[in-house]
Amino acid sequence: MAATLGGRAARQLRLLLSALKPGIQVPRAGPAAAFGSSVTSAKAEVNGVHLHYLRTGDGEHTVLLLPGMLGSGETDFGPQIEKLNKKLFTVVAWDPRGYGHSRPPDRDFPVDFFERDAKDAVDLMKTLKFKKVSLLGWSDGGITALIAAARYPSYVSKMVIWGANAYVTEQDTEIYQGIRDVSKWSERTRKPLEALYGFDYFARTCEKWVDGIEQFKHLPDGSICLDLLPLVQCPTLIVHGEKDPLVPRFHADFLHRHVRGSRFHLMPEGKHNLHLRFADEFNKLAEDFLQ
Repeated sequence: MAATLGGRAARQLRLLLSALKPGIQVPRAGPAAAFGSSVTSAKAEVNGVHLHYLRTGDGEHTVLLLPGMLGSGETDFGPQIEKLNKKLFTVVAWDPRGYGHSRPPDRDFPVDFFERDAKDAVDLMKTLKFKKVSLLGWSDGGITALIAAARYPSYVSKMVIWGANAYVTEQDTEIYQGIRDVSKWSERTRKPLEALYGFDYFARTCEKWVDGIEQFKHLPDGSICLDLLPLVQCPTLIVHGEKDPLVPRFHADFLHRHVRGSRFHLMPEGKHNLHLRFADEFNKLAEDFLQ
C-alpha cells in the first residue's frame, strides 16, 4: 500500500504502522513468563466473562494499566510491569474482553464498547477486593479510563492518560483506514500480535475495530465521551507525544481544557508508544504524579 502512495502519504503510513506497538514482548510459556516470578497471572469471572490480568508489587497504592487497541497487559506495558516501584504500588494490568488472554469471547464493538470496558475494568478491581485505584490508560485504554473516572468518581484516585481522544473527526477516520489491513503493517509490528492471536483473529479484529471506532463519527460532534468529561473529578495527568501520528495534538489539548484541573505534559520526541520508547522518563513522570 505504501509503495503506491505519494511520498508524503507513504511516509505518514510508515509512521502510523511503526508507531503501533513496537517493543511488544512475544508470549512464551504463559502470560507472565516474560516478567519472571514477581508477576502473577490469573483470571477472574466478571460480568459473565473470565478476564485475565497480571499483578505485581505490594504497595498500598493500586494502579490499573489499561491497554490500547488489540492490546493486553503483556504486550502493552512491559516496562511498567517490570519497573514501576513495587514497594509504592500494586500494579494490575488487565486484558479487556476479547483481547489478550480474556478470550473467549471474541472481541466485538457495539457502540457502547468503551462503556462496557470501563465497567468491566472497575468490576474486575472490585472483584479483586481493591477499595480504590488509580488508572494508567493508553490510547483506547485512555478513553476507557476517562469513562471509568467519570462513571465511578469515588473509586478512582488519580489518572494518567496518553494517546486518547474524546471524539472522532474525519481526519481520525483517514488515519484509522491507514491501519485497517494488518498485512501492510511492518513485520516487526505485526509478528508479536500474530503470535498472540493468530493471523486470522488479529486481522479480523483490527478490521472490526476500525468499523467500531468509526461508529462515533456518525454521532453528534463525533462524540465518544464528550458529555462525561465534566464529570471527571480525580487529579488527571494528560501526556502527549508531539510526534504521535495516530492521535493528533488537538485531542490532547481538548482533554486538557475540558477535564477540570488536569495537568498537561508534552514529550517533544514522543510518538504514540511514548511509554515504551521513553519508558524511564514516562515511569518517573507517572510515579511522581501518583504519589
